Formats: sequence, C-alpha cells, structure tokens
Amino acid sequence: MISQQEYQKMVQKSSPKSTTFKNCVKAFVVGGAICVLGQSLYAMYEHFGAQKDLAGSLVAITLIFIAIALTGFGVFDNIVNFAGAGASVPITGFANAVAAPAIEFKKEGFILGVGAKMFIIAGPVIVYGTISSMIVGAIYYFVQK
Repeated sequence: MISQQEYQKMVQKSSPKSTTFKNCVKAFVVGGAICVLGQSLYAMYEHFGAQKDLAGSLVAITLIFIAIALTGFGVFDNIVNFAGAGASVPITGFANAVAAPAIEFKKEGFILGVGAKMFIIAGPVIVYGTISSMIVGAIYYFVQK
C-alpha cells in the first residue's frame, strides 16, 4: 500500500505541466492582432470617407467575411486551436460558430442541412446572450430609479 505522499508525488510526476500562462499569451497576441486588424480597417474606411457608424459596421462585416472565408478554407479551426479564446471570443468566433455547421451539413441539403444546422452551436449563445442582456438591462433600469 502506498502512502498519501507517495501517491501525490506520482500524480505530480504524471500530470501534464500547466500551460495557462502560455495559452493566455497566445490568446492575447491573436486577439490583439484581430483587434489591430479591425482598427486598421476602421481607419481605412474612415480615410475613404465613411462616417463613424458606417465604418464600424463595415469593420464588423469585413471581419465576419474573413472569418467565414477562413472557416471555409479550413484555416480558422487551426487558428482557434492555437489561440483559443483569442480567436473564438470576438465576432470572428461567432461567425465561425455559424459557418462551420452550415458548411459541414451542406451535403444534407439547404433546408435540412444548412438551414436546420446553421445555429446548432451559435443558437444557445444567442439565446443566453439575449436573456443575460435582458437581465442586466432590467437591473440597470431598476438601479437608475
């Protein structure tokens, strides 16, 4: 029979080393790169005469298009595997969550494949995001009174 201390030593020896710091750095760098790209696009759209609101909308549309294109080419999954939340949390991650199932189930047809499966991943995010924003809005409303 082994003692508790010996067991703890065995667990520490066989457990994988924590990569939390490295994962945070990768997420920060890739998420920051996405933000830099977005800010660069915003400056470019403003330079070409777009008003602030329009430039912001164009940035969102462009980032969504880039994420969907990268998903279609099979590149976005590699980026998310490398960067984790750095790539999956911004709007690009949401675009991937909608596009990936649509692409995967395309062979089942446009109605039962693409249409039915498109929001299989993003649907719960939309539902719980909407509910939580309603709760926060209600709290804000009552605190302001």
